[in-house]
Amino acid sequence: MGGLSLFHWVIVILVIMLLFGRGRISDLMGDFAKGINSFKKGLNDDEAVRPATPPVPQSQIAAPPPVMTPVRDEVPRV
Repeated sequence: MGGLSLFHWVIVILVIMLLFGRGRISDLMGDFAKGINSFKKGLNDDEAVRPATPPVPQSQIAAPPPVMTPVRDEVPRV
């Protein structure tokens, strides 16, 4: 009662195909694939453009400031 059977999925797919048509769905998926490819290419280009920075020696790295924990005033709850 809660799940869809194979017959229900076939009907849903047929209705989607009728509404959008075969050409529209393939165009949509093609555009989606092009978007993913351009995103991956942009990530690769971004990494290639970054200049390589030399590592900083340990003597030049400053020690982090001490961690300060906030003090809470305890108020009795009634």
